Amino acid sequence: MDLPRYAFKGPIGRGFPELSAALLQEYADKIAIGLARLSEEQVWWRPNQECNSAGNLVLHICGNLSLWILKGLGDVDYVRDRAGEFRAERAMSRADLLAHLERTIGRCREVLEGVDLDRELSLQGYHVDGLAALYHTVEHASQHTGQILYIVKQLAPGFELYPQHAGE
Repeated sequence: MDLPRYAFKGPIGRGFPELSAALLQEYADKIAIGLARLSEEQVWWRPNQECNSAGNLVLHICGNLSLWILKGLGDVDYVRDRAGEFRAERAMSRADLLAHLERTIGRCREVLEGVDLDRELSLQGYHVDGLAALYHTVEHASQHTGQILYIVKQLAPGFELYPQHAGE
């Protein structure tokens, strides 16, 4: 894959859950394209021990999506080890990490097909409705996707996801 499946190339008038699913897929595509530019060692590189590697951030995105969408909105059993997402060092290969992300996104897309956003949820000490939970997860995934892509740009100069806008 050279370019991500851009969420904004979908049909006009989609509901928030459908647009959210498309955005999550776009983020996963961008992460996959970026991590393909890194070596196995670079996927788990940290500038210092207080920072996260791209691999940690992928695990964290998967953990957050699994808790908030799969468990919160989809009633799927899930026990999260949030601290473990950040402690992990070379926990899996790049291929296994990306497969984990793709499976998680796929399962989230399934949940979002028939989701009820009017329900109330209590997750991580927050009491929210489904709309707030979904908005949070999309924003959260976007934030960490940006961090991952920043790491890729540091370690693999020349990385570009929007060549169609070169020179603008």
